[in-house]
Amino acid sequence: MTRIGRRNLLVGATATLSLGALGCASETTHLRASGRRSLVSRGIERLIGAHHSVDGAGVSLTRHLQEAALETLDPFVLLDEIHSSNPADYERGFPSHPHRGFETVSIMLAGRFRHRDSRGGGGVVVPGGAQWMTAGSGIVHSEMPEPAESPELWGFQLWVNLPRADKWSAPGYQELGAERMGEVALDRGGVLRVIAGELLGARGPVTPRATQPVLATLRLDAGDDVELRLPREHSAFVLAAEGSPGIGPRQERIPEGALAQLTSEGELLRIRAEQPAQLLVLAGAPIREPIAHGGPFVMNTDEEIEQAFADYRAGRLG
Repeated sequence: MTRIGRRNLLVGATATLSLGALGCASETTHLRASGRRSLVSRGIERLIGAHHSVDGAGVSLTRHLQEAALETLDPFVLLDEIHSSNPADYERGFPSHPHRGFETVSIMLAGRFRHRDSRGGGGVVVPGGAQWMTAGSGIVHSEMPEPAESPELWGFQLWVNLPRADKWSAPGYQELGAERMGEVALDRGGVLRVIAGELLGARGPVTPRATQPVLATLRLDAGDDVELRLPREHSAFVLAAEGSPGIGPRQERIPEGALAQLTSEGELLRIRAEQPAQLLVLAGAPIREPIAHGGPFVMNTDEEIEQAFADYRAGRLG
């Protein structure tokens, strides 16, 4: 299949996949509680490597999640990371481009990005903050870096698919300031910051979504050992953006920069760090519908992708 950038408007480079359940699980540990069924601890199903890419108007980024993982990580479509202290790598940003049929989640650890759209919406994503944008029936927007005290820019953008019934919903934003995140301080100095769902009793500010996402950043100091509770049948992964922590019952290490797809149908996720680490933890309910992914659009059929391009060219989108 031809690879296409997330904002590249090349027609015909679409792929239709039937999204099914996750593959079989590897070794798990069953933890029994008195009077209750056993709980399953998730381990690593497989490691997904990243590759360097250039997108937008010349932004250098790392692509962690791409077409090859669409079937097993439903409802997630794409995950990009920008991390650089050289403004030349990111200063040209992402000028106006369209989206339809899914949601984007922008997460900032350092630096600032301003979003503007064709409907007059937008805002600034600041360190520790996030933005959840529903493209729905269609929107045209831009994402441009803003000057900050430090030249370091470190952030992620995640694409979350929408079910067929929600692909034509009205576009909208959830601006999520750093002060709104659910935060938990860990014993050794690490911090869990919950953006969506609930972990360790902290709830994120994202309003309920069809995919029931659980999303958090997790900074671990040396010796931090945390056990998280995930929805049993959600697709789930952990990105080791920095460091190489141990995961699951066998404490398998995630190489720095790799994404670990977790075994399916488990509730418990244990993460231990021998050295400091910065992680992204994410889980979501599979949609299990066909998906067509073409450039900036995520729909159910190739015909719907072609219609999205036609609507954009005719000025009917956003």
